[in-house]
Amino acid sequence: MITQMNREIYKLLLLVVIFLVAYFMPINNLQFQNALVESLGMLQEYAREHILFCLVPAFFIAGAIANFISQGAVIKYFGAKAKKILSYSVASISGTILAVCSCTVLPLFASIYKRGAGIGPATAFLYSGPAINVLAIILTARVLGLELGIVRVLGAVFFSVIIGLSMHFIFYKEEKERDRNSTLAMPEEEKEERPLWKTSVYFAVMIGILIFVNWGRDESIKIWQIIYQSKWFITGGLIIILAVMLHRWFRRNELKEWTLSTWGFAKQILPLLFGGVLIAGFLLGRPGHESLIPGVWIERLVGGNSFRANFFASVCGAVMYFATLTEVPILQGLIGAGMGKGPSLALLLAGPALSLPNMLVIRSVMGNKKTLTYISLVVVMATLTGMIYGRLF
Repeated sequence: MITQMNREIYKLLLLVVIFLVAYFMPINNLQFQNALVESLGMLQEYAREHILFCLVPAFFIAGAIANFISQGAVIKYFGAKAKKILSYSVASISGTILAVCSCTVLPLFASIYKRGAGIGPATAFLYSGPAINVLAIILTARVLGLELGIVRVLGAVFFSVIIGLSMHFIFYKEEKERDRNSTLAMPEEEKEERPLWKTSVYFAVMIGILIFVNWGRDESIKIWQIIYQSKWFITGGLIIILAVMLHRWFRRNELKEWTLSTWGFAKQILPLLFGGVLIAGFLLGRPGHESLIPGVWIERLVGGNSFRANFFASVCGAVMYFATLTEVPILQGLIGAGMGKGPSLALLLAGPALSLPNMLVIRSVMGNKKTLTYISLVVVMATLTGMIYGRLF
């Protein structure tokens, strides 16, 4: 009865908020109108450039993890009792394999965490996935300089391990109880449906599709350009190989469960992502476009190497949405406008790993307290690292 009453009160409050927003909405204000256009523009850009080629393959990979990787295997490499060197080593370099952004990594993170991965290795994977994107690291080194590219990758690997270990120790008691419950619920031995090499090839092909379909243009590197020009042939070949494997190696009921799991992740994550993208676009706008918060304010606040500049860069990077590789040209423009070296690195370390849409989804997976702790760790470490880098270089 009380729960039902609380739900009705929540609905009433929601209606009141919607009414007040509608009543006082300054629709004749040009800045407000521009913010709305930017919000919808960012949503359209996201839908056109990232849903089909980034998120859809990631959802299918997440569904495959949920169905075809046993809980015992996840706990073996990422569980609370797994060897720390092994679990954090695998988690911290995962970004070199997956060319994903802070949103594309979410279904993969949700999948391994729900399958029993410890909070430490899971959050290390969550950070490293977008932060150590090999394509972004190479582009950073070429556009922003070799020095910043090297520091970025070293800082990201170090970050993922420290953040993961910090989450592990902060929530040690909760994770110990969670691990005990999941272990008790596990069967003693899980029979493998197919040889390990088949499962490995299956995942390698899907990851290959995700990488090559998102391969970006860079005419300065010949081999890179050759791959870019051939990416649709490579992707098409991989899709054909995947179709053959699915036909020969998997039963119909397995494919049905895979599809249902994929849809489960999609319907959990997509609404939150769309809402977060709309809010981020409304407040900050698309790269190179003004919105409710003027870009000049950001540029004035991130000059030099003060604590304020680094902290502000970290917070802005954490809130803004950066599609894969887009942080490089954005940062190039900010540096040209006077952004300091320290804040530049702080934004690079906080930006790709977090975003407003990303935060909303993480909260739905691991709750308020753990999400707030994870965000705080990323922002604080990015701030301190930026200050150190700014003073040294």
